Order: sequence, then structure tokens, then C-alpha cells
Amino acid sequence: MKIPGKIPGANRIRRFARRCRNRLQPGSLILLYHRVTDVSCDPWGLCVTPQHFAEQLQVLRQYTQLTQLRRLSQDVAEGKHHRRHVVITFDDGYADNLHNAKPILERYDVPATIFIASGYVDREREFWWDELERLFLQPGALPQQLELNINGYQYQWDLGEFANYTESTYQQHRHWKAEQEDPPTPRQLVYYEVWKLLRVLPAGDRDRILDRLLTWAGMTAGSRSTHRSLSLSEVAALERGSLVEIGAHTIAHPFLCSLPLSSQQEEIYHSKAQLEELLGHEVTSFSYPFGNYTSDSVAIVRDAGFNCACATIHASVQRHSNLFELPRVEIQNWNGEEFARRLSRWFDV
Repeated sequence: MKIPGKIPGANRIRRFARRCRNRLQPGSLILLYHRVTDVSCDPWGLCVTPQHFAEQLQVLRQYTQLTQLRRLSQDVAEGKHHRRHVVITFDDGYADNLHNAKPILERYDVPATIFIASGYVDREREFWWDELERLFLQPGALPQQLELNINGYQYQWDLGEFANYTESTYQQHRHWKAEQEDPPTPRQLVYYEVWKLLRVLPAGDRDRILDRLLTWAGMTAGSRSTHRSLSLSEVAALERGSLVEIGAHTIAHPFLCSLPLSSQQEEIYHSKAQLEELLGHEVTSFSYPFGNYTSDSVAIVRDAGFNCACATIHASVQRHSNLFELPRVEIQNWNGEEFARRLSRWFDV
């Protein structure tokens, strides 16, 4: 991957960020990323392009104090208060975190914590939401009718004329975002409704339904090179050096609220143990999949021996913040100038 060089509009970014500088209020921010890549269809807005990621890091490097999550959490534990400190985090464990994000982090000397769903390491299947995207949102022909039995309930959908999803229709709707726009065709509607149903299922049930869907579609399980998760060797390479810390993100990326206590314990404890066995040292930070958790989840994370956990509460970190419910701000694919504009507002949240 070619790392972006001179950033277009850099002078405008610097001028705008200077105007913002005096408006920033006390507090720290933890930023949430998922992927650094450019894919044609991204229904959840998980991807930031390498160019925009570089622009965002330049803004942060020039106008904030970048720090490690472990340092920030230690300062919160000690009641220390900082102004304009920022932490970079990634969730899930996509391979592009190593191949695209890390070289840019190294270029700007920016530390980051990457939370990995340990059950997806070295897995030959994509993250389950990506499998759904490949099934429903990519061009091709599907059966017109879909029926699923989930937990004793029967669900039916009719794709109508969009059972045959042409390349031109795909190009027309590939920028659709699931939580920002109404579904433009039955393809997007079925994708979103099935996603909501699978999100709350235990991993085994979820995979069985995915297998059923693949059979229905005449497709096989596999992983596109653009969507694959990290391999065992790549996790080790990701942490190599002094910039990247690995954190836990459960095993199978479940919706913790939907799981019984014993299953939550297994997901949280075992993800920590699996990563520690792989890395050869203690893993001390955690993030909740989907930002979803209960008070029991928080207690389990604390009892498992983690020092901190990140949520997705849109707020700044203060000296009184709960170490096991640290707020984060999710980042979209903004250019440097737009990112600087939003940064000035986030310090006011």
C-alpha cells in the first residue's frame, strides 16, 4: 500500500484547526475506528480510506496530545485531568489494520489500541455482517423467496424483481448506509432485517443460519481478500514495535445483552486467555461489541482482570469516568478539514 504523502488542502486544515484550538474544552477523547481501506460497499460506514486516515492523524498530531489507552486509563484511575488528550482505538481485528493502518500510524508516530475478536483470528470466514453483505448487497441472482425459522418464529421475505441484482442497480445503491437511510430496494431491507435477527443470537445459532443462507443462495463460505480478519502471524506482527497494543473484543463478537451470564463469562474470559496465549503476555483492555453490555458484563470484565473497557457512549473522558465504561467517538470517512471541524465540537460533548 502506498502511504499518502502531501495532503491536499493541508494549509486549509491548519488554518481551520488553529481557529478551533482555543475552543477545545478540558477532557480527553477516545476515537473508534474499524477499518482503513476503501471498499465499494460499506453499509455500516466502517471504512476510512488511507488518505483520509492520514489527514485525520495529521490534524490530531498537530493540535492534540496523542497518548496510549493504558496511560489514559491509569490517569483516570488516579483522578488526573487532561486537556485535548486523544487515544486511537480500532475494533474487530481486520487484516487492513496491519497492512494499511499500522504504516500510517508509524509515519505519524501515533499509538493505538486494537481490540480483536479472538474467534475470528485465522478464520477462513468473514465477519458475519460481511457475509450478509456478500449475500444480499453484491450483484448477482438469488431465489426470489426467503424463509427462515429463528427461535421458533417463521420469517418470510420476497425480493421481487431485485432477486436479480444487476451491476447497474448495485452501482446505484452501493453507498447505502444501514442506519442513515431507508432501504432503497428489498435487498437492503432483507439485509438489515436479517442482520438485526442474527445480531442477538449465540454464535453457534448465528453460524448455522449463515450456512443455511449460503446454501439458499448457492454460495460457499470463504473470505474475500478485502474483508478478511487477521491471521495468527499478523496479530503478532501488528503488535510488534512500541505503537500498537492489543485488546480483547470477546470471541465471537456477540450482542452481550442477549447472552446468559455464563455465556458472557465465556466470551469475555476466554477471549482474554486466547489472546494472552497467542501474544505471550497479559491483555489488559477490553471493548464491548456493538458497544452493548449490561451491569453484569461490566462486573465480568472487571473480575476477569482487565484494567479498563471501552464502550461507544458519545462523550469525552473525564477524571470521574468509569474505567469500565469509557466513552468513545466513532470516526467516519471524513477528510482532514471536516475531521478538524468535528473535533472542535467533540471536545464540547
